[in-house]
Amino acid sequence: MGGKNKQRTKGNVRPSSSGRAADLLARESGVIPGFVGFGISTSNEPGYVPAVHGAEEIDHLVDADFRLVLRKLSKRDAVTKLKAVQEFGAMCQERESDIVKGVLPYWPRIYCKISLDHDRRVREATQQAFEQLILKVKRNLAPYLKGIMGHWIIAQCDTYSPAASAASVAFQTAFPLNKQPEALSFCKDEVLNVLQDNLLKETADTLSDPQSIPEEEREAKYMRLLTSSLLALKRLLVMIPQTDREALGEHLAHVLSQGKFWKYSKHKTPQVRGAFFEVVAALCELAPQLVEAEAARACSAVLLSIDDADPVVLPPLWEAVLHILSSIEDCWTHVNARKGVLPKLWVLLKEGGHGLATALHPNMLPFISKLPAEVTEPKLDFCRSFFTSIIQGLSSERAVASPSECAAIVFATMECLRFLLLQNAGEEPEQRAMQTVLISEQLLPLIDKSLGNPALQSGPLFLQITEMLVSWEKRTTGNDAKTFQRLLVDFWDGLGSLCVGYVDQEQTEQVALEGVASLLQIMQNPCKQVKRKKSVKICFSDQEAKGQGEDPPSGTPPTELSESQGKQDSSLRSSHLLELVCQLAELNMVYVCERNSERHLHFLALLLRAFPKPQVFQVLLKSEDGKPEQGLEAELGALTENPAVRFLLQRVVMWLRQDDRQGTDFLVDMVFSALHCCNSKGEQTLVLNHLTMSLKWGVILQIIQKACADAGYLEACRGWLKGSVLGERLVGLAGELCAFGLKGSPSLSSPLMSQNKSLIGKVYVEQIIERLHATLTEAKGMSDAGNMEPLVSFICDVASNFFSSVKGCLLLAAAEELVLTIFQLCALDQTLTHLSGWVKRPLLCGRLRVTEEIPGVELWKVKDMSRLPAHLCASAVLGKIIFIAVPADTQQEETDTSELPDLRHTVFTKIFAEILYALQWCEEMEHCPAMLAEYYKMLQDWNIAEKTHSNSSAKAGILETLFTSFYPLSEQSVCTIQVLCSSLTAAEREGLIALSIAELLNWQEKEQDCAHSRTCDCLSPCLSILSDLGKASAAELALPVEMMCFLCWLVDHSPTVLGSTHWDFLLCSMLAWLETASESSGAFWNPWVQQFVCANCELIVRLTDFFIALPAGVAEQLPSELSSEWQEFFVEGIHNLLLPLLVKIPGGLYEPLFPMAVVVAVGNALSYIPIQLLTQNKLPARFVADQNSSLPDALQTLLNTLGPLLLFKARPLQLAVYHMLHKIMPLLPESDRESATAKSEDEDEEEPCLSPPAAIMTILTATEELLENILGGVQVGGFAVVQPLSMEHCCILGYLLAWKLLLTFFKAAPSQLRVQYSLHLRKTRALHKLLLHLFRLMPENPALPGQPTEMASKDPKSFFTENLSLSLHQTEGLQCEVPHLACSVYYGALKDLPAMVRLWWNSQEKRVFSIVDKFTSKYVSSVLSLQEITSVQSSTQTFENMTVKARSATREVIATYSVDDIFIELVIQLPQNYPLGSISVESGRRVGVAVQQWRNWMLQLSTYLTNQNGSIMEGLSLWKNNVDKRFEGVEDCMICFSVIHGSNYSLPKKACRTCKKKFHSACLYKWFTSSNKSTCPLCRETFF
Repeated sequence: MGGKNKQRTKGNVRPSSSGRAADLLARESGVIPGFVGFGISTSNEPGYVPAVHGAEEIDHLVDADFRLVLRKLSKRDAVTKLKAVQEFGAMCQERESDIVKGVLPYWPRIYCKISLDHDRRVREATQQAFEQLILKVKRNLAPYLKGIMGHWIIAQCDTYSPAASAASVAFQTAFPLNKQPEALSFCKDEVLNVLQDNLLKETADTLSDPQSIPEEEREAKYMRLLTSSLLALKRLLVMIPQTDREALGEHLAHVLSQGKFWKYSKHKTPQVRGAFFEVVAALCELAPQLVEAEAARACSAVLLSIDDADPVVLPPLWEAVLHILSSIEDCWTHVNARKGVLPKLWVLLKEGGHGLATALHPNMLPFISKLPAEVTEPKLDFCRSFFTSIIQGLSSERAVASPSECAAIVFATMECLRFLLLQNAGEEPEQRAMQTVLISEQLLPLIDKSLGNPALQSGPLFLQITEMLVSWEKRTTGNDAKTFQRLLVDFWDGLGSLCVGYVDQEQTEQVALEGVASLLQIMQNPCKQVKRKKSVKICFSDQEAKGQGEDPPSGTPPTELSESQGKQDSSLRSSHLLELVCQLAELNMVYVCERNSERHLHFLALLLRAFPKPQVFQVLLKSEDGKPEQGLEAELGALTENPAVRFLLQRVVMWLRQDDRQGTDFLVDMVFSALHCCNSKGEQTLVLNHLTMSLKWGVILQIIQKACADAGYLEACRGWLKGSVLGERLVGLAGELCAFGLKGSPSLSSPLMSQNKSLIGKVYVEQIIERLHATLTEAKGMSDAGNMEPLVSFICDVASNFFSSVKGCLLLAAAEELVLTIFQLCALDQTLTHLSGWVKRPLLCGRLRVTEEIPGVELWKVKDMSRLPAHLCASAVLGKIIFIAVPADTQQEETDTSELPDLRHTVFTKIFAEILYALQWCEEMEHCPAMLAEYYKMLQDWNIAEKTHSNSSAKAGILETLFTSFYPLSEQSVCTIQVLCSSLTAAEREGLIALSIAELLNWQEKEQDCAHSRTCDCLSPCLSILSDLGKASAAELALPVEMMCFLCWLVDHSPTVLGSTHWDFLLCSMLAWLETASESSGAFWNPWVQQFVCANCELIVRLTDFFIALPAGVAEQLPSELSSEWQEFFVEGIHNLLLPLLVKIPGGLYEPLFPMAVVVAVGNALSYIPIQLLTQNKLPARFVADQNSSLPDALQTLLNTLGPLLLFKARPLQLAVYHMLHKIMPLLPESDRESATAKSEDEDEEEPCLSPPAAIMTILTATEELLENILGGVQVGGFAVVQPLSMEHCCILGYLLAWKLLLTFFKAAPSQLRVQYSLHLRKTRALHKLLLHLFRLMPENPALPGQPTEMASKDPKSFFTENLSLSLHQTEGLQCEVPHLACSVYYGALKDLPAMVRLWWNSQEKRVFSIVDKFTSKYVSSVLSLQEITSVQSSTQTFENMTVKARSATREVIATYSVDDIFIELVIQLPQNYPLGSISVESGRRVGVAVQQWRNWMLQLSTYLTNQNGSIMEGLSLWKNNVDKRFEGVEDCMICFSVIHGSNYSLPKKACRTCKKKFHSACLYKWFTSSNKSTCPLCRETFF
């Protein structure tokens, strides 16, 4: 370490002695330096603060906790540093500013070191902590700015974005935006010094210690520092004012003069090269004189790197290239353009920029515009090379695959071509040669290439060409008019030849013809192309800029039927385009007429769609004789002279009538193109009416479809659609289809009716509906329902479309009769459902309440419904009609309300009730088929209740119906009102209650005798059904259910109104009902019996809650003996019935409808069962042969009875059993205490082991093999997705619940028994298998789903931080239940069995070892450590002579033991991966203890904490007992040198007869077996 004989570094003039160095620095700067970690303070505090001159004065300025954190910041471990930085930030936030200021003298050195840390998390946390420091000290940071600023600006350019962002936030916190340049100017020299050192002096080996840091890590850190330093240099130049940049000129010139700086242009790391070019670009822009001084190096570094195609480098490189060309006038004198630059550029362009065209090609135009003549000579060769290369790039792999890459190349090509044409606009021979090269050799071949390439056709090429032509046309009136006129002629000649070449081929490709049509269409309407992403145009002169303003709006359809008012500025104005179109159309017609070319016919349709002009149609008619039929002249008149109409009637109609034609869609487009040439809407209607009578329905349908899809087309067809010709044909079609349907056609659906969109006349709608109704009326008498079903379906579809699109359609008489007939068919059709009787009255309300007889048990065993019940079908039809007929408030303004009937006096209110019944029925139907679930979703989407509330008349109608129709009340009326009330608002419910009360108050005036008899009728069924629920009718079961619901409400809201007799009636009835239910478990298949049991259990729960916590002031008003009677009699009676009832249910034959609702209700009630009733249960005795147990018979029976139910395939039953067993688990170890003690005393050999409850272990043994089969294919560390409520889910759930019970049992056992239980688990390898399964069931990221993003980042919640709710009622989120439960079990195992988990972890292979360590450290250790520390802090356990305290910030527990003159202090440090890692025990202060004894005690405490399966407090308790025994005179065991054994906690009892020394039995056994001797370990005599 001294290094006196080492060779001194060249130029090292500083003293090697640290003391002399401190003196020198103090003399030079006047500041006493501070070096963290070199303290020589004589105080007891560690030396981690500066301890040079005045150390005593400095120590007291730094808080003790800050000193501890600063010491940790110097550690090498990344996790330690990260925790320390986070803790430092928290302390800065929490402590007073005066305390935090004491850290400032030492912060610069610490910050400069850790801000460059290799771990990015540490760097980010450092900046966040720095922000907290700034917020606390504020202006007091100013004296230390110069020492920090250099690394601070580097941190703002960190390659890790979150760290850079955090540093920028801290900078903005310290300085407002307007003060930041001033702050940087203040420290500019110091910042540049740091950057200069980093760029010119530092290396990977000088930056990091080569002996302790791997080479890869050193290189990565150095590369990151270089990149950040270069970016920081740019940031410095940009932010400081010009005057300060000039002041730094000399310093910057020195940096630029160094060859090492320019070598960064060829650095192997792309990030460094990219940052370097950014600096060069900034220097060219902000300090060009400095770059000019180094012009040779700058030009070579930048221009010779022009082929660098790295994605990180290319954008800043080209920025630097353009700046070099602008800043250095003679830049090309320093490099050879022809050999060193341009060949590299051609290669780059031919490859399409290597996938970076969007970044590269926009620079091409500025680049070629800056090239001097000497570089581009000869110009023709330069242009040929440039455009050949750039166009070849369109064929590159990335350009073909990416539309954005292709578009960027096209834009650059056209921009450069237009620029060069403008530069060479003239009549000189050289200029004309250039023009020929650009148009004939480059542009036209590019167009030719695009016509066969769909990707280029859909790109911006055609639009760019159009814009170029528009620009040329505008210049034909300027100075170069002759040149641009000639250019236009040459271009159109070339383009015409090109297009004719494609059209004049019979076998030409369809894509080429479509390309020609697309090009011509865009030239005609350039504003119709999809808008380009580029929002900036490049204009080459003021004249062109004036002519190319904003793009015209693109809202009009492609084939507008009315001429626009003048042409847009961006459209072509010359006749060249139309002449070319006419030429192509005439040539194309030859192939269509003479050779029947289908592809040419498609091309013709495209041409006519883009150019619906009379001139084109005139050309197409050249081959016709021109004489229309005489009938047409009479019908159409002068229209026959219109060339477009003539072509339509003579050619298009003929093509449409061809029977063998497959597709006619494009021909329909020709129809609309011809209509475009009509002079008025009347003429268009005449033409369409003629076509309606002469064309097939399929073509007419296509015309209607296109009219509905396009606003322009629709305007042309509106008169035709409303007219009589189409309407009468539609009525006739409806009649034909209905007649066809009556013959039994399997397919009647026609999309025609769904396309009307309320376009046809109302009179024809009524006629169609009458025709549909007549057909249905005729169908009612048909006996073959199978033939009727498609007919009814078709008519319903058509009617529904009419009702939803035609206003007031439902008011038509025919519509009303049609709806009635549909309803009757749905209700009476026995083939659609076997449940047709249900349509008469609502089936269910509340929970399975009924109003008629039970259909039978066979009905409820139907699992797969292929069709909906009839009452649901009827509700669907009625619902579709009703909410269309009753518009929402938002629609009422557009509806003529005078036409609507008064809904309060119609049947609509009853229809609403029917829909609500259907909704309730579906909602409470458990395990419903898929079809029923889809139907329920449809009803929910209708949201009929909300639509009712939004309509005042409908709302009033329902209320009036309730008030007037359902009194006097009957059972059915009560059910109806209950269902409807759930859909009413609070105000409406209050109104209903008020009227109901008024009705009840007048009962004496109306039906006095009836009221008395009704009361008797209510009580008699209650008493008569107590014998057998299975034989009771639905009505008989409904009454007690309602009574139970009323009693529940009464107990919750008005218990004081009940007298002693009422309470007796309530409690006795409840118990009687329960007894009846327990005797009728065989009838649980019946849903009404299930509802009876559920209501009874709900009443039990309400009563239990009531008596557990009596409301304030209620107890005094209750009968005096009520509480004692409840506790002494009713509680026992209830649970003695419920517990056997729960056990009976799994043995019943209920498939496929298992009474899950009963299990949930009974299990919920049993959750209140007292422990005493569980331990003294009345279950039939159940014992297992060869089952060793010391438990009482009742407990053993309970375990043997309930244990197997943990694996039953019913989640609520599993959870109910778990909750009951969880209550008794803490009582079970007590039964093993005496037997285990006796066994331990008699056992002279191997350590005794004891099995946990055999019933639980049997479950584990039975499921381990099943889990291995289920999870065997999943690798440890993977995540097995378990389908909720599947067989696998129930198996895994039972297994994990059994382990939770076992962990509860283990936690309640005393230390001595834990040892024996854990030994048994170790021998059976049960825990080993569990942990392997858990790491297949726990997710990789156990974050709690559904957290808001902000909360998840600040205070993340996971399956380890949140308790698991094992609720019987839970139906949502079950997919997370098994992963959450697995995490809960793993957390419990780590907490209660840490030693065993640690032993398993250390025995695993490297991969599993690493997975477990990372997962536990990341998600569990922090939670478990915090709980351990918190439990120590909040512990009420006291020790004589020992005090225990904890530090949460440092994860330390400090135990102080003092007796007489002896004082011992031990510091227990929890590891980062607690409890997997070993707990370290460090020595504190000690007084009066020998060194050897002190070491023994430290070793003993470490052993206890490592080997015992318990908490830290339990380990400390064992250690204290050991020390106490030592002071009491009990000698140590001479094998383990401990009084209390480290694993079984026994005392030394086996004494040697010779030397009289005592040993632990376990230690002796291990000694004998390992040494193969039976001699005393101390005296070596034979041990007797």
